[in-house]
Amino acid sequence: MRRTPVQERSNDTVQQILAATSVLLEQKPLDEVTTSRIAAEAGISIGGLYRFFPDKQAILDAIAVRAMEEFQTGLEQELSQSFPEDGTALLALVIDAYIRFLDARPDFRTIAFGHHISPSTRRRQVQPDIGPSGLIKNFMMNLLGVTETAELDIRLRIASEAGERLITYAYEQSPDDRKIVVEEMKRLLAGYLFG
Repeated sequence: MRRTPVQERSNDTVQQILAATSVLLEQKPLDEVTTSRIAAEAGISIGGLYRFFPDKQAILDAIAVRAMEEFQTGLEQELSQSFPEDGTALLALVIDAYIRFLDARPDFRTIAFGHHISPSTRRRQVQPDIGPSGLIKNFMMNLLGVTETAELDIRLRIASEAGERLITYAYEQSPDDRKIVVEEMKRLLAGYLFG
């Protein structure tokens, strides 16, 4: 973001921009979602949009970061109700929660599957110490006794990257085949991380 909103009215404007972009991402191809169209959908001037976001990429990144924070919060709530006893069950729970999240958030799905998140934002979001990877890393270290090493971090990054690509592939399939791909992905990643 160009500016961090400090007043309530400014924060409302940012929220309007993000909400308008999400609506447009659900209705139109990404190349038709322009800053002018976003401003019109949000009911603000293009200058008002540019006060907070320098370009469309910054808006997409903000939506992606917010979506991942929402996913993380929901996942933590789910795990507080019932925590799996082994790594394979934890991994399956995380993947199933992510699939449900993607189904509920077509705006984020458009950004994530099209690789429309900037490289710098993506790097920050896929570190092995944060998000779902961080959760699995903590489980491996605290409950399985795995030592924190550079090798563990690279294994988590590889598993995360492979999982992301396989989920994208799964969504290219029919609903029945998608389920099969997701189940195979769970087996593959569980074997790689816990086998």
